[in-house]
Amino acid sequence: MTMTQRTLGRQGLTVGGIGLGTMGMTMAYGAPDEEGGVAAIRRAHELGVTMFDTAELYGLGTGSNEQLVGRAVKGFRDEIVIATKFGFDLSDPGKLGPLDSRPSHIREVAENSLRHLGTDRLDVFYQHRVDPAVPIEDVAGTVGELIAEGKVRFFGLSEAGPQIIRRAHAVQPVSVLQTEYSVFERAVEAQVLPVVRELGIGFVAYSPLGRGFLTSEVRPAADYPAGDMRSWDERWQPGNFEKNLAAVRELTALAESKEVAVTQLALAWLLAQGDDIVAIPGTRSPRRVEQNVAAADLVLTADELARVREILPEGAAGARYTESSMPVWS
Repeated sequence: MTMTQRTLGRQGLTVGGIGLGTMGMTMAYGAPDEEGGVAAIRRAHELGVTMFDTAELYGLGTGSNEQLVGRAVKGFRDEIVIATKFGFDLSDPGKLGPLDSRPSHIREVAENSLRHLGTDRLDVFYQHRVDPAVPIEDVAGTVGELIAEGKVRFFGLSEAGPQIIRRAHAVQPVSVLQTEYSVFERAVEAQVLPVVRELGIGFVAYSPLGRGFLTSEVRPAADYPAGDMRSWDERWQPGNFEKNLAAVRELTALAESKEVAVTQLALAWLLAQGDDIVAIPGTRSPRRVEQNVAAADLVLTADELARVREILPEGAAGARYTESSMPVWS
């Protein structure tokens, strides 16, 4: 199957409007489910998904997430885009260390990712988080060298602010910025989206379903185990949870009026914000992959798009990260 392609940046990167995020297959959302993850990746490919998103971080230094992706895509590797990320010290496997975007470390991560994925090139190589200790010019220059060497195809940034984006782009063209964006989280609209559009950079929206809040299985924070990020996410905490649940019920009513799922409504709303936007909902369920992919063909009217903003005029109640973990845009 095929999906309508979207162009990200000006360097030749094209992918379908709906991709697949793989983080939850190995961390952050309960026990890992590698078998389900492989099945979800293969079903996504069958349905025309071409962008698959992983990261060194998602294996906490063990390479488990990239290895899962590498196993799953054997047989169709050349038909897809694999995006991965660098930027943390994960030298102690299983533990999240500090930021580390030193040029030597970027090269080390690139070699590890190539090996874990079982591939000869990384289609998109993102800086996972901006490292204030390393000039972004050095980061961009190092990735540019990897591109010249044929080990990387496109340079990406994640959770970077306007000035960092401009400085990086001046050294090595940035093809895509990845940052959280959804009906629940819209901080990028004020300053970030205008800059990437000015520079001709594509946008990949992660957590486009509010980290699962927009699914039918949402429960209060206390119902999740300590290792599940929803146990500490502010949007699941008492007070915020009830407000967000009420908003989802209103969104669900709107979706039902169109005879679609609320998750499909949310993804269609996001894709309608611009042809330069791609969503990468994460799931380890082939059935949910099918549901998410169908959203690429869902068209919302101007009134329906406006109604979403009426229900959530400023996004969800509660911050998307704790204060100490919140990315700083500059």
